[in-house]
Amino acid sequence: AFAAMPGNDKLRVVAQKAPNIGIVTAYNDMLSAHAPLQHYPDLIKAEARLHGATAQVAGGVPAMCDGVTQGTPGMELSLFSRDVIAMSTAVSLSHDVFDAVLMLGVCDKIVPGLLIGALQFGHLPTVFVPAGPMTSGLSNSAKAKVREEAAQGLVGREQLLDAEMHAYHAPGTCTFYGTANSNQMLLEAMGLHVPGTAFINPGNAMRQELTREAARTVLGKSCTPIGQMVDERCIVNAMVALLATGGSTNHLIHWVAVARAAGMLIDWDDFSALSAVVPLVSRVYPNGSADVNQFQAAGGPGYVIRELLDGGFMHADVLTVRPGGIREFTRIPEDRAGQLHWTDPGVSKDDGVLRPASAPFQNTGGLMLLKGNLGRSVIKVSAVPEDRHIIEAPAKVFNSQAELQDAFQAGELDRDVVCVVRWQGPQANGMPELHKLTPPLAVLQNKGFRVALVTDGRMSGASGKVPAAIHVSPEALAGGPLAKVLDGDMIRLDAVAGTLDVLVPAEQWQTRPTATPPASEMQANGHGWGRELFAGFRRNALSAEEGACSWL
Repeated sequence: AFAAMPGNDKLRVVAQKAPNIGIVTAYNDMLSAHAPLQHYPDLIKAEARLHGATAQVAGGVPAMCDGVTQGTPGMELSLFSRDVIAMSTAVSLSHDVFDAVLMLGVCDKIVPGLLIGALQFGHLPTVFVPAGPMTSGLSNSAKAKVREEAAQGLVGREQLLDAEMHAYHAPGTCTFYGTANSNQMLLEAMGLHVPGTAFINPGNAMRQELTREAARTVLGKSCTPIGQMVDERCIVNAMVALLATGGSTNHLIHWVAVARAAGMLIDWDDFSALSAVVPLVSRVYPNGSADVNQFQAAGGPGYVIRELLDGGFMHADVLTVRPGGIREFTRIPEDRAGQLHWTDPGVSKDDGVLRPASAPFQNTGGLMLLKGNLGRSVIKVSAVPEDRHIIEAPAKVFNSQAELQDAFQAGELDRDVVCVVRWQGPQANGMPELHKLTPPLAVLQNKGFRVALVTDGRMSGASGKVPAAIHVSPEALAGGPLAKVLDGDMIRLDAVAGTLDVLVPAEQWQTRPTATPPASEMQANGHGWGRELFAGFRRNALSAEEGACSWL
């Protein structure tokens, strides 16, 4: 375990029994969010030596980008990559030569996977170390407009690519408030970061000092082992922060899985109960026009956590990686002559982005549970215009997202319609995100049609203005009600009452036969692009509401 160490580090480990930090990293240099992690281990090792300790890279975990794989077969590996990351984390720490751990990762499945893996080693103090968002480029709304124009054939590949390159232009995380940036908000609310570290840009000089501070923090005597930190109160704080900021719908799957890894059971009823009382205090794209850099400038996570604590919406009596507890996470870091200092964020610097809990954007959270004879599902209601909270229209049933795109191109969807896309659950094909459907559906909505999506698949954390009842459980392949829907059935999605129903007489609905998926579709889902290797994951996967866990 120490053979490859420099001589002085060997001495520290063997003779002096110095603390040894294990580093688990999601570094790769083909994804902007994780490329900045390349030199973090060197910084951490140097800082550890200053404090009489050592550090080693315990292992690497894969990091894939849902944005790159949208609409491709690779997207069907995405959800289960979370469990692969959790397993990789466990393998990395299985050598049992570490006294503390630093987790280097940022994006969608990476942070939940690292967290699930870390919780298997609950005796180890653990701090998560992000890389921060890229600086602002082309606005998210302008990017979305070009994508919608491309879906209609109004602009070509060259213009689309130009817009994408100006939107995604530098190292760092994407700047919209999707799953990756929701991860960072939740880790702050759980007290697993150096306070205020989430949204500092990679090129900021303070970024390196925050990484060194992570090493100092995890070596501190007051850094609580992660298994003691992540209790029921900590999980609730994460859920509240998600709802108060209108965060990613993906976390209604991921944080259910995280809670299970920590020995707790939560479900969508718990999210729904909290959403009914937690105020929405921020608007960041797709819930507004601002990006995460504007969110940070307005006050960032520190402002949100302070407002939620002061309003009684979060538990204050929780353990964190810092001696001052969760109150330390109400402050924002500053660089003063190379030294870190934390200050109160004060009032919101932009009340179009952040508002106090006493005067929020709305009195309820950004996510809602829908229930009815089509099953249980969730909707990101905070991003949907109020006049679209209730949609009642005939169903058009699709067995894949490609079928929907073909129908759109053929002009078959120029009407009021509820698009039902089924056979997209964890057991069917790994529950891919269907965010590539957002531009065509947005085009239909912009034309004045009343449209909605109903699916047992996922949408991106960036899903926005089109009403989408997603994660429908039980999934169609497991005999869920979506397998009974026929073209022309009237479907009512009601985000006011919290219902999702097919308007078919009860007796007729109960006796209607359940369809089976096309054999060609199921065969395609299991072959090519490495999908053969994930057959066991699909076979063992729990429902979306149970976290789509494959290890239980």
